[in-house]
Amino acid sequence: MCTGACSKFIAIPLYVLALVSAICNIMLFFPDFDTQYASEDNEEDPRLTDEVKYMGGFIGGGIMVIIPAIHIHLTSAKNCCANRCGMFLSIGFAGLGVLGAIFSLSVASVGLSNGPVCQWSNTESPTPSWGRPFLNSYLNNKEMWDWCKVPENVVEFNVALFSTLLVAAILELILCAIQMVNGLFGCICGTCTDKEEAVGSRTKTV
Repeated sequence: MCTGACSKFIAIPLYVLALVSAICNIMLFFPDFDTQYASEDNEEDPRLTDEVKYMGGFIGGGIMVIIPAIHIHLTSAKNCCANRCGMFLSIGFAGLGVLGAIFSLSVASVGLSNGPVCQWSNTESPTPSWGRPFLNSYLNNKEMWDWCKVPENVVEFNVALFSTLLVAAILELILCAIQMVNGLFGCICGTCTDKEEAVGSRTKTV
């Protein structure tokens, strides 16, 4: 596979992953698919986790990946970017994607580890209060998930979306890292477009 075709193979999944990351981050603002919690959120009495408001999935896994994906895709087409210079620039753009993916991965990991903000109670604290009851290991103990009363099923909601962000960020990181290597080969060897143009020139000359 030539470097130009490889760029197209990398760019298309990056579009999908960036869109998934942005959508997941936006959905995290609406636990139980309700706008109430986002509107009531404040520093003194939070309703959303800090990891949601960091917008790692929207900014890091979304915007910081979609921009490189566009340039990487352009290197596979017959235009100004489908050359050694374009492949060289794609290394820098892919590096931006790597940083975005790392940001999204870090935020998603912390969000998944610390759990959601909810109104909770248990046998030791029977009075319902808002907070983050899972600042320790809770993922393997589903009985603890029942501590959260409001929003309904917020733990499952939080786990599902942050897990999706985590997987998407890992895939984005891998694809952008591959493009950095692909871009290096493109700088050295050129793209398919370079070769096609060279063949076309020889044909016209003959």
